[in-house]
Amino acid sequence: MSAPTSVGAYRSVADLVAAALAGRLGPDPARSRVSVGFVTRQGARHTGRGRAYRNHVLSLRVGAAVGCCAVEPGELPDEVAYDCVGMSVAELLAHPLAPVRVAALDAYLMAVRPHADACPDPVLVPGGSSLAKSTARAAAVLALLPAEPGATVLVVGVVNSLLAGLRERGLRYLPCDRAGGGTEWGEPCRPDPTPLLAACDALLVSGMTLGNGTFEPLLAHARDTGKPLVAFAQTGSAVLPRFLGAGLTAVSAEPYPFFWLDGGPSTLYRYRAAA
Repeated sequence: MSAPTSVGAYRSVADLVAAALAGRLGPDPARSRVSVGFVTRQGARHTGRGRAYRNHVLSLRVGAAVGCCAVEPGELPDEVAYDCVGMSVAELLAHPLAPVRVAALDAYLMAVRPHADACPDPVLVPGGSSLAKSTARAAAVLALLPAEPGATVLVVGVVNSLLAGLRERGLRYLPCDRAGGGTEWGEPCRPDPTPLLAACDALLVSGMTLGNGTFEPLLAHARDTGKPLVAFAQTGSAVLPRFLGAGLTAVSAEPYPFFWLDGGPSTLYRYRAAA
């Protein structure tokens, strides 16, 4: 097991943004500019799986770093990415759209503190088919979850490979996804996790919750109850580790390019809160 990592214990995105704007996290964000903005649209149906899914991701580049925020399909027009190019991080941290603020903050924090320099536990996801990579990535994420067989895990942001891994470990789960729909096994996905919080023993949460405003209530619940909260983050991979120790137990951080973009090996970075 890797050594614990301490990077901030922030309790809200607003506090983290304020720290960045005050220059407490790195160079003046007013002097850091976005050089590239793009949107990735992806559709996938793994061979052998019965359900397809789509991802739309806004990405902004600051220096060598690419920050990302996933959105619901059709939520953001391409012009949003184009309009961000040439703007400063400080300007974008005040943008009216939350996904832009998250992507800009993610890029800035990754430029300040690259995962390759900061993370004590990088994990190589071997190359292979889309299903093989999804399964390997799920195993690396679930290794961070301290839950015993029979426990109930609230899953916010449904990924069927993660659910399959939970089933193999003898864990029950409550699937939630803002888009609704169902799991590979026909279980309905609830759009709102709030009514299910009392029924879970642990939380497994997508970084996408940062962009849609649902992360902080989940963080507060974990902090107040002591329940483990593990995040799997393509969205905000450099943002989420800043909440370790404030209710967040561990993060699997996966910066762009993501495992589903290429059949070769890819890397994710695992962080754990200090005891």
